[in-house]
Amino acid sequence: MKIGVFDSGIGGLSVLPAVRRYLPMADILYYADEKNVPYGEKSPEEILELSKKAVAFLVEKGADAIVVACNTATSVAVAALREIYESAERFVPIVGMEPAVKKALEQCPGGRVLVAATPVTVKGKKLQLLIEKYDSGRLTDTLPLPGLVRLAERGSFGEEAEQYIKGELSGLALDDYSALVLGCTHFNYFKDSFRRLIPQKVSIVDGAEGTAKRLASRISALSPKPNGGSGEIVFFSSGELVDDSPKREEFLRALRRAEIMEVLK
Repeated sequence: MKIGVFDSGIGGLSVLPAVRRYLPMADILYYADEKNVPYGEKSPEEILELSKKAVAFLVEKGADAIVVACNTATSVAVAALREIYESAERFVPIVGMEPAVKKALEQCPGGRVLVAATPVTVKGKKLQLLIEKYDSGRLTDTLPLPGLVRLAERGSFGEEAEQYIKGELSGLALDDYSALVLGCTHFNYFKDSFRRLIPQKVSIVDGAEGTAKRLASRISALSPKPNGGSGEIVFFSSGELVDDSPKREEFLRALRRAEIMEVLK
């Protein structure tokens, strides 16, 4: 079993710890579209075409299912991708990422929720419909953080990033919130900074666990042996194989950080 995981850069690696818990022996084909990162500052038309290209590449490489591990790409392209691959002769399930608004509202009944995401996700119809569906009390606010993806891609997880986040949060009454939703997989790398900057009573919520659970469910319906494989991860950067090189070590460092950040709530 091969799982194709696609993101504009390293953000989608933050979903892999959850995916590997549910499907520990599945092989993973990870596609980072580093030539075109960040997606959150591109037009919907560009994002759609780049997403189609990435998914076509992964399917050609033998992916049995696809995780669009990018909230921005999910917002723009997941419906079109499902039209292509979930109605084709070879059925390939497409599982997207969406901000965990429902989870946050359920965890904190009556509490206000802040969703941090890229500008495209914040402005997108998909997020607005999600909020309308689950937030009848109008308790959800959104916050675009356009600089955080670039900081993640540079591996800048320290003081520079913390000062950026602090500045973006400075105009908000943080004590009014019960949960912070990280609506971009790149943002998961900064959970330690968010945890230091927001009140302890504010829970940090992301969509990795829910996405991995949906993936496992869809694959189990597709295959009687969903765990078939060796647990190998193969990395691609915009379609180029990443072999034993500094780039591969960069991806592995990001994955190790993702595993550490995952436990922070």
